[in-house]
Amino acid sequence: MSARNDYRYVVIGAGAIGGCVGGVLARAGVPVVMVARGRNAEVLATDGLTLRTPDGVVRTPIETASSPDDLHLTERDVLVFATKTQQLDAALEQWVDRPVHASDGTVSTAGERLPVLTALNGVVAEEKALRYFARVFGVCVWCPAVHLEPGEVVARSWPVVGQFHIARWPASIRTSADEEFLADLAATWSTAGIGVRTPDDVAPWKYNKLLMNLGNAVGALARHGADVGAVVGAAVAEGVDVLGRAEIDFVPFETSTLVRSEGPTPRPVPGFEDAPNNSTSQSLSRHTGNIETDYLNGEIVRLAHRYGSAAPINSALTRAARAASRDGHGPGQYSSEQLAGLVGLDSLSAQRG
Repeated sequence: MSARNDYRYVVIGAGAIGGCVGGVLARAGVPVVMVARGRNAEVLATDGLTLRTPDGVVRTPIETASSPDDLHLTERDVLVFATKTQQLDAALEQWVDRPVHASDGTVSTAGERLPVLTALNGVVAEEKALRYFARVFGVCVWCPAVHLEPGEVVARSWPVVGQFHIARWPASIRTSADEEFLADLAATWSTAGIGVRTPDDVAPWKYNKLLMNLGNAVGALARHGADVGAVVGAAVAEGVDVLGRAEIDFVPFETSTLVRSEGPTPRPVPGFEDAPNNSTSQSLSRHTGNIETDYLNGEIVRLAHRYGSAAPINSALTRAARAASRDGHGPGQYSSEQLAGLVGLDSLSAQRG
């Protein structure tokens, strides 16, 4: 099946993930609009997007918008939500009722007509989107990138910036039209520099990534160079146990490691060797006042509560991350010993021993 390559991708959220998606698609000549706010929107509109890569600086002119009012949507548009999860509800509400103009002159709404991609961490975005949009595609994102300055993204891998697993959500309602759409998207994005795989069901991949992201809070809270392997391992082990109790399947780590070895391949970016290496650290660095930990470690806590148990390690990490964000702290507050004490690692080890 050949790709039609005539979709326009409207990327809502111009941070690290949205910036990489929009930047590589625009550079490849794919129709794309990046929707951004504030100073980020101003810089993108005037100077284009700057991608700082291991192989040098790439500057790409890109079409931008500040709100849905700036765009005339048609049936060939695809909405790509790349906000943080805590910002998603507002974005969905902002776009769902926008008019969509078909080639036959009929007008519907974005919620009724347009395919939606949820390129976010965590596992709740797809169900949130289904409250508003009829045709949702879940995305498991692996894209080593950083957004710290307006109009700039540090892409730690180049020319392939990411690997995405994408499938209709839920998998049980996938249609032949979805197959055609996914084939088009995979061909277009993979050629541009985002490796796309289209599994039958993306949920096990997203739960695998959720477990991997449990270390984000640890990395954000820990001082540079701190040995936090034991804390991360304990948080992940607790997550695996909770998913098992909830009877939720996830792709085994051995499988995901093998698949991700095919790329992207992170390399040092000159001048950014010490830049924050995960999205939670980036939020603390930019003092955004909000943080996604409640949808990562907090999802493990929710599931534990849902099934009558507890997740004390991930609970402690969510509390500490919320406090750091609320109080305006940057990353790196805790030594490895302090983090171990924070999650009760010594006492837990003694109990298990």
